Amino acid sequence: MKPSVYIETTIPSYLVARPSRDVVLAGHQQITHEWWQNSRPNHELFISDYVIKEVSRGDSVMAQQRLSVIQGIPLLPNSIETEDLARDLISRLNLPDQAKTDAFHIAIAAVHGIDFLLTWNCTHINNMHMQRRIEIACREAGYSPPVIGTPEELI
Repeated sequence: MKPSVYIETTIPSYLVARPSRDVVLAGHQQITHEWWQNSRPNHELFISDYVIKEVSRGDSVMAQQRLSVIQGIPLLPNSIETEDLARDLISRLNLPDQAKTDAFHIAIAAVHGIDFLLTWNCTHINNMHMQRRIEIACREAGYSPPVIGTPEELI
């Protein structure tokens, strides 16, 4: 059985973004492409409606490319359990309004027992201070938190 991976919005965004002139960002884009081509087949991928909503925003041409990248990836449904855990995460992580969707990404992955959450969001998701609080919240709610990391860490 392949390990399961929840693909957070930053992954399709990095896959279709124009090459960055910023050296670090360009490196992240390259690593994301390498993971997608070489490691993706070794994992069972999942997304949620939140990913679809987020990748659909912005420039219509880029949004269409992002949607194309995730086409065919199974959707994990939202539920009362994911709503409850997300609300708890929003409170514990003290997330600002523009970052509340990040809690839903985490909650959906945890409630559905996903092994890994793949993201480049190092502010509100893949952040060592946040990860500790995420783990506590998930475990107290009766769920195993996904291992959160970047494509570089999952290669």
